[in-house]
Amino acid sequence: MKVFKFGGASVKSAAAFRNLADIICTHGDRQQLLIVVSAMGKTTNALEQVYELAYKGQDFTAALQQNWTYHQEIITALFPDQQHPVHARAAQLLSLLERQLAGLKALDNYDKGYDQVISYGELFSSTILHHFLQEQGLNNTWVDSRKYIQTDNTWREARIDWAWSERLIRRDLPALLQEQLVVTQGFLGGTNNGLTTTLGREGSDFSAAIFAYCLDATALCIWKDVAGLLNADPKHFPDTVRYPEISYQETVEMAYYGASVIHPKTIKPLANKLIPLYVKSFLQPAAPGTKICDCHFEKIAPAYIIKENQCLVSFSVKDFTFISEKNLGTIFNALSELRIKINLMQNSAISFSICTDYHPERLERLIHTLEDQFLIHYNTNLQLFTIKNYDASGIDKIVRDKEVLLEQRTRTTFQLVCR
Repeated sequence: MKVFKFGGASVKSAAAFRNLADIICTHGDRQQLLIVVSAMGKTTNALEQVYELAYKGQDFTAALQQNWTYHQEIITALFPDQQHPVHARAAQLLSLLERQLAGLKALDNYDKGYDQVISYGELFSSTILHHFLQEQGLNNTWVDSRKYIQTDNTWREARIDWAWSERLIRRDLPALLQEQLVVTQGFLGGTNNGLTTTLGREGSDFSAAIFAYCLDATALCIWKDVAGLLNADPKHFPDTVRYPEISYQETVEMAYYGASVIHPKTIKPLANKLIPLYVKSFLQPAAPGTKICDCHFEKIAPAYIIKENQCLVSFSVKDFTFISEKNLGTIFNALSELRIKINLMQNSAISFSICTDYHPERLERLIHTLEDQFLIHYNTNLQLFTIKNYDASGIDKIVRDKEVLLEQRTRTTFQLVCR
């Protein structure tokens, strides 16, 4: 049994859907294959804009219509017959989405409403894919992942109830997979009272890993628009190299530091059951890609990782006494409550600094929470560079012509915050 996961770029157009179907025919078994799909193209970004307008009580109809037109054009290209049931089902989903948006109030829980609205991207894409594969002679069942990936109500980054999810998935899906393909959504989960949750941006990889773990899959294959797991983003580094094979541990660390190819939570469930993960290109499906597994290499190519839109926040005690463990505990508690993740931290005798993704509203709340106890300074619009398995030439290449605000190195990892 295998799991295939396809991201938004692999279903961004009618041609992309046709390419996906070809990959299923060529590289996937007609049975024992579960397909996890993301929202189409940049739909999640577009729905976020729609949601923002609706939440503030502003007119969202034009923004929603633009996104609906994008979906309609692809549906019409794949299903010219207007009587095909996919047209009615997509219109029904649009109606449900409009109802969600119309019912929003500015005082509602923002993150809870976000999950209910943004989830429609995956519902649209998986519905279209289900019907299109049927048209191609690939019999499949559409499955609602919200009924199987059970979570708590930590909106926008829900925590998985592993035991309950595994029980539900094992109860129903193996029998279905014996008969035909299964198509489901990435990114989405559900609470025990039927509300939708999401697993964090780019969480479809994690969804695929959850299904692979619960089904004891022989492999998970994530289809991307890159040749495999590269040591750097080719948009920023022209001389990238592909890792033919790399360990779970190296991949987890790269994902933690911000490598965008794999979602950080994806690896752990696979490593726990030694399920190999293949990263392959949907543009060159016959190419070898990268295998992530339980392996070890003495030396691998340095990995260069960039995180944009960073914020450097520094705390110092108002009476200029030392930063103590008690002070740190106060800061960490506030960060945890506000769900602010630390990408890098460093302390001196009288100050403690963190680098984090910049979220203006969370930063404002953090300052409000701690300003009575600490002097707080911050810089925004920064970059965090990480070199995993660094060497001197790699550091020189990164540091050149940059204003460095903070630098840190261990035996294997070099990081700097700069502008």
